[in-house]
Amino acid sequence: MLFRLKNLLLVSFWLLLSAGVSAAESKTGDMNDPVTSNSDNSFLPTDIQQKADAIYDSLKLGEAGLERDIFYKGYKGYIYLLYKGELENVNVMTIADFSQSSKNKRLYIIDLARMRIAFNTYVSHGKNSGGEMATSFSNIKDSYKSTLGFMLTADTYIGGSGYSLRFNGVEPGINDRVRFRDIIVHGSKYVNAEKAEEDGKVGNSLGCPAVPLSLSRKIIDYIKGGSVYFIYHPDEYYNASSPILNAVIVTPAQLINTSVVSQNAAPAPVAVSEIFAPVLEKKQLK
Repeated sequence: MLFRLKNLLLVSFWLLLSAGVSAAESKTGDMNDPVTSNSDNSFLPTDIQQKADAIYDSLKLGEAGLERDIFYKGYKGYIYLLYKGELENVNVMTIADFSQSSKNKRLYIIDLARMRIAFNTYVSHGKNSGGEMATSFSNIKDSYKSTLGFMLTADTYIGGSGYSLRFNGVEPGINDRVRFRDIIVHGSKYVNAEKAEEDGKVGNSLGCPAVPLSLSRKIIDYIKGGSVYFIYHPDEYYNASSPILNAVIVTPAQLINTSVVSQNAAPAPVAVSEIFAPVLEKKQLK
């Protein structure tokens, strides 16, 4: 059983969405329009940024190839969704860094409870998003392009690609069609170190973030059930219009100690007492 967070947004904490929300709701097609990006959308309050820095430095994410600013963005989305009460699995966050070559291990599954990188491996992008480098993204079915932004992991099933994991998109006009598009996590025999070395890239998908077949079940079981999954790229439209990246987060100076409790065997609970002020109401899920 997992205890989820509810009613976390109190008087001392506000999330103010920028004008990018309306842009995201109105845009439903390809995400390649020349829009000036908000260069400061990774901004975090000092106390939360200090926590983010501690995680980033402790896990040596820079040595694993993940830039600090990209981690800030992913962590900001984690906090946003946590306080909106959207996360069922609060212990794990995933970042797929599509600014990197697909020959790199650009998938980072971070266990915030055990303070470790659970998986750092290969992940594919859509065949119409680019070859080695992803450069074009879409929210349109049959575009065979990858989508960007923050999503929630959902249910598992066995289909044409074997054991697979569905997403729920949470950014309107950006990735809210992932279910309709059948964008899923699944294993692929074309996504591995051998293909990266032979071809200078891993195999492309039809838009799914496919992972090495040998790791797919372990990865899916680790992140399933409502954890945050962030696909990043310095795409101008996305960075300018994401309602999550462009949210303004304000926290009080004086923090109240509290904690998140989970009875989920693996991963272990994550404590958020160092970061957040609100008194947490815990709701038991059966």
